[in-house]
Amino acid sequence: MGVPLRKNVQFQLLWAGGAVSQLGTTITTLVLPLFVFAQTGSYFWAGVVPGARAAALIIALMPAGVWVDRWDREKTLVWSQSVQAATAAGLAVAVLAGYAHVAVLVALVAVDGVCTAFAGPARATAIQAVVPKDQLKTAFAQEEARGHAARVAGPPLGPLLMALGNAVPFVVDAITFAVSAACAWFAKLPARAEQQKPQQRMHHDLKDAGRWLWHQTGLRNLTLIFLVLNLLGGATVLPVIALVQEHGGTEFVIGVVFAGIGVGGILGALVSPRITLAPGKLMVAVLVVFGLCDLAMALPFGVYWPFVPLMLFSIVTPLINVTVSALHTELVPEDMMGRVDAVGTLAARVLTPLAPVLGGFLAGAVGGTVALVVFGALILVTALVAAFTDLRTAVPSA
Repeated sequence: MGVPLRKNVQFQLLWAGGAVSQLGTTITTLVLPLFVFAQTGSYFWAGVVPGARAAALIIALMPAGVWVDRWDREKTLVWSQSVQAATAAGLAVAVLAGYAHVAVLVALVAVDGVCTAFAGPARATAIQAVVPKDQLKTAFAQEEARGHAARVAGPPLGPLLMALGNAVPFVVDAITFAVSAACAWFAKLPARAEQQKPQQRMHHDLKDAGRWLWHQTGLRNLTLIFLVLNLLGGATVLPVIALVQEHGGTEFVIGVVFAGIGVGGILGALVSPRITLAPGKLMVAVLVVFGLCDLAMALPFGVYWPFVPLMLFSIVTPLINVTVSALHTELVPEDMMGRVDAVGTLAARVLTPLAPVLGGFLAGAVGGTVALVVFGALILVTALVAAFTDLRTAVPSA
């Protein structure tokens, strides 16, 4: 039997660094649209800035996945997070200097998105390298708990830091990325037994990964369902902000409401390793819960009420994330991990840049309440489609 996960120093360093940087990210994820809205008075522009970050991430995903398989994963992780620290510092400087125009913010968050495209698959290959296969599901559950713990503290902390000065949240974000880069460096990740050489052009590498994923019918269909869920789920953020503001909620109240995502996520991460439901059936259940919770948020139960539906749908989020992440890591060959992760993530998120723009547009046009009803109904329709789709997965034959 291998070393228990809690004593796996390499994984725990990666986890600790990820926890710190995730806290910084959750702080600025809410602060940034609030800041843009305060400057422009437009939910649309408040959606454009995070949409630009998502677009940059999507564009960089494919080459990043190939290069992660070719490069040293430790250096890739350290450098990508170091650049993210510099980018967050740049945001702070722009705010302090009075140059935080939409165009400047778009340029800086785009750099962050590109770095995230490299850090994501590098982190996935790093975990695969230091965690035994029989502990992967537990490891990914701990990863989920880390992210959701940050989502408890980050949203309410963001407006509090913002009250000290608009640049303060970005300074904190820069520090957290620097700490995460240091943790990745101290983890001393093992090199691959055989570092992959660029024997063929990038598009051939990507074609191999795409072909592999395409022939895994269940994974392919799950990815397509994630595509729709990421679009509709991501589009609900600005309508929730609009809904709280329509009821007279302050920025701090908005932060408290969004902390419900973290509270539910922690609860879900605690039980996710024990879930044995097949990924396909679990996906349908998750979609139903998401759709109903979107509809429930529109109920007139007070300014803090959306906290409850956000918490409830966040309980089921880690269940599907952990299950699919562990499934990917078990099925994908190590020398293709970066590429398949990039191809799969691209396929699942290619519409994500449109999500905040769509949510901001609809919230501005019809209000947060109506927008949430629309998105909830569309998610329930997606659940119906998923129920009649082949989402079965199995280890491919040799």
